[in-house]
Amino acid sequence: MNLEQEDMGKFSVEKGKRFERELVQKFSEALPGARVCRGYQWRSGSDAPDVDIPGFWLEAKVGGKTNHRTALRQATAAAKGTRWPLAVCKDDFQEATVHMYLKDFLTFIRQWYAGRVA
Repeated sequence: MNLEQEDMGKFSVEKGKRFERELVQKFSEALPGARVCRGYQWRSGSDAPDVDIPGFWLEAKVGGKTNHRTALRQATAAAKGTRWPLAVCKDDFQEATVHMYLKDFLTFIRQWYAGRVA
């Protein structure tokens, strides 16, 4: 690896960290009182989600053109059925998007709706 590639790699890692910190702030505001934090990145990637929020295994991707399908597959494999897999992806200069499998989203929204009308 040459010096230019090494610098780009460091930039990419820092960009990812900034995005994860931004997501922690946004989810903390949306879920007051909930424990929301960055995952333990010093462990292997499958030990903790990128951002730890109640009920979801969140995989965060940021870059030129993120691949939400790969991110969602990664979240699904790591979650191992313990949480809903969720991919939050942000292409450069674009708004972040959220990706879930429809079956998971329907289960989630049923539970949300039942709690809301009860």
